[in-house]
Amino acid sequence: MSRIGNRILSIPSGVEVKVEPNNVVTIKGPKGELKQKFSPLIQIKVEDQKLSTIRANEIKHTKQLHGTTNSLLEGMLNGANKGFEKILDIVGVGYRAALAGNKINLSLGFSHPVEYQIPQGITVEIPKPTEVKIMGIDKQLVGQVAADIRAYRKPEPYKGKGVKYRDEKIIRKQGKAAGK
Repeated sequence: MSRIGNRILSIPSGVEVKVEPNNVVTIKGPKGELKQKFSPLIQIKVEDQKLSTIRANEIKHTKQLHGTTNSLLEGMLNGANKGFEKILDIVGVGYRAALAGNKINLSLGFSHPVEYQIPQGITVEIPKPTEVKIMGIDKQLVGQVAADIRAYRKPEPYKGKGVKYRDEKIIRKQGKAAGK
């Protein structure tokens, strides 16, 4: 039994959910509109400001889709209503970020600056040169942009230099011991 799949999601006020015939769900809210096609094995019901998912059979694949569909719908509801944000911290001497139009210029200790093209639907703020705030209504896209920027220079375990998520804990290593 899928506990996540059986959740009944409440639709926040100001958010409109529409299920089209081919299991295409459109969610409109104050932040914007999201549209996604889901598997025909999962039936999506909207009644009385509640959203529920029902699976067609008890096959393992269908059970897997059940929980995934429910979680994706929850992410779409939250995104259209409030939006998502990820904050990256840049740690290191001379490491910094700057916004130039729809590109982020990153100085990460390489011999050249790194440019990252910001995708459609994502807003980026740089309150400090060592802080990057990524915002948007699509949870998957916000997470992917944050992961792409972090991948340029992952935090290293000795000094902690690199690009890290705000809530990420870097497990530090001791380093070389002094000669005996």
